[in-house]
Parts: sequence; structure tokens; C-alpha cells
Amino acid sequence: MSTAALDRLLAILITVQLASGLLTLRAGVPATAPLFWVHGLIGGALLVAAVEKLRRSIGPAVRGRRWRRLALSALLTLMVAAALAGGFAWVASGRIWSIGPWTILTLHVWAALAIIPIVVLHLLPRRWRLLRPRGFRGRPRISRRTVLATGGVVALGAVTWGAANLLDVARGGVRRFTGSRWLPDGGVPPPTTFYGEGTPTIDAEAWRLSVTGRVSRELSLDRAGLAALGKVNRDATLDCTSGWVMTTTWRGTPLTALLDAAGAHAAGSRVTVRSATGWSVALNRDELEGSLLATHVAGEPLPAANGAPCRLVVPTRRGLDWIKWVTEIRVA
Repeated sequence: MSTAALDRLLAILITVQLASGLLTLRAGVPATAPLFWVHGLIGGALLVAAVEKLRRSIGPAVRGRRWRRLALSALLTLMVAAALAGGFAWVASGRIWSIGPWTILTLHVWAALAIIPIVVLHLLPRRWRLLRPRGFRGRPRISRRTVLATGGVVALGAVTWGAANLLDVARGGVRRFTGSRWLPDGGVPPPTTFYGEGTPTIDAEAWRLSVTGRVSRELSLDRAGLAALGKVNRDATLDCTSGWVMTTTWRGTPLTALLDAAGAHAAGSRVTVRSATGWSVALNRDELEGSLLATHVAGEPLPAANGAPCRLVVPTRRGLDWIKWVTEIRVA
């Protein structure tokens, strides 16, 4: 495989890996399991291709004294290595592995996100042309050798990913299809947050939940007003992007009951749930059934760090979209 072909392969692998990784952050139902398989397989292939790229590039760059390009390449290599090492360490460890307040999986995600601007800088301004295969009369041509080499990289990547999973099993690890590790059922979930924001100070007596947008009547409810719409218990699985998963019992008001009380227009296609911290999630109409505005968890009042006075429970999504400290519902 030529150096240009290897660069193109790396660009494709990084793009697919980043895209699949971003999609997994919100994929919470078993039907999305193939997305996680692709992410793991591409991760293995990317590891193999990155090692080969380093083997070819470091010596010539040093001999050519291309220090500026070498520095940027070194930074890109560091972030790719950190993301891959974090991902494979998580899979193979057999346990929830943390560094301080962060799990290895969280550091894996952050390192992956840091790759995006570095890749853009690395390719600008002249290296974009390397990503376009040359061919006869402008038509892309990919050689048989390149196809075979690419197949070899993918095969070695699959072996690498499979070996990490076998090591996890040997260590007694049990993971959900998302890669998250199971915690005992029925407890109060750990108070983690993907965005890193602290727990806001909210006066429970002054707190209000507003319902606005395409509704017949806008609402502003305190805790008693929300409870008056009805409360139910629901078992739901919270799959946190930090890498743990727990099934427990949540108690609160069905989101559909709140929307019915506000007379939400049937034509409204999206419902946005917003936090006191500014984060939000938009739900489609078919995701509303089963969603809950929870005020209790595991038979106890919802702790402040877990989103009190109320948080969103949406079984079809991962924990990233279980908005804490809910203050506004808007129908669009």
C-alpha cells in the first residue's frame, strides 16, 4: 500500500470512527447494537493502520527536519493513541476503571473529540489532495494491492478487537451491547455528568416547570402541581456514557400526562426538554410514550446531584439525554 493510499485509509477510518462514536452517545436500544460492533471493528483497524503510519513517517520526518509538521503529527498521534488506548483498555479490563472522577471511557470520548480539529489542521492546506485517488481521465483508480492491504488491515483490526473482548470475558467482565458495565439493579445511580457541569443550586420551593410552544395553554407548575397530574413507577435502564449501566425504579409524572394537561397540538412534531444548566434534548413524538419526569429513584427522593427537583427518564436514549434539573418543556 502506498503512503497516499495509507493516508486515505486513515482518513476514512478516522471519519467512520468519529461518526459512529458520536452516534453511539445517543443509541440506547438493542436495535442499534450493530453500530457499536462497527465502532469496535473500525477501532481495531484504525489501531493497525496508525501503527503502520508511525512506522513509515517518523524516520523520514526527522531526517527531513520537518519539525512543524512533525509536531502537529505527534499531537494527532497522541490523541489517536489516547482514544484507542482508552477504548481498548475499557473493553479488556473486565471492570469499571477510573482515573480520579472520570472513567477511562469518558477520557476515550474526550480524546476522540479532540482529534477533529487536529485532523483538519493536519490536512490543511495541501494534504486534502492526497485523499482523492488518481485514475484514468479523472476516474478514481484503486489498485488490487491497495484493496488487499486494506482487507488485511481490517482483518487484523477484527482480531485485535476480538482479542480485547475475549480478555474481558476471561476477567469476568459483563457489558451491555453499548459497552457499559452493569451495576446492581435497584440502586441510586452514580451522580455522573457527561458535560462536566456541577450541581446547580435550585430552591425546591421556588422551582417551576414551564410548558410552552404549540400548546392550548401554557403551564407553570411547582412540585405539587406536577405531582397532581399523576405519578407512576417505571423500571428503566440508565446507560451512562461514562460506561456504567443500571436498571432501577423511577417514580414521577409521565411526560404525556404533562403534554395532555397543556393541550399540546397534535401537529407538534418535537418536544424539547431543557435543563437549568442550559442543556437540552429534542424528542420525537414516538419517543414520548414511556418517558417520565422523575422526582424519585429507588424509592427515595431524587438527590440533587441526580437531577432534583426532576429529571427526564427516556428509555430509548442513553444517559446523555436523560436531562437533569428540568425547568422547561417546549412543543414545536
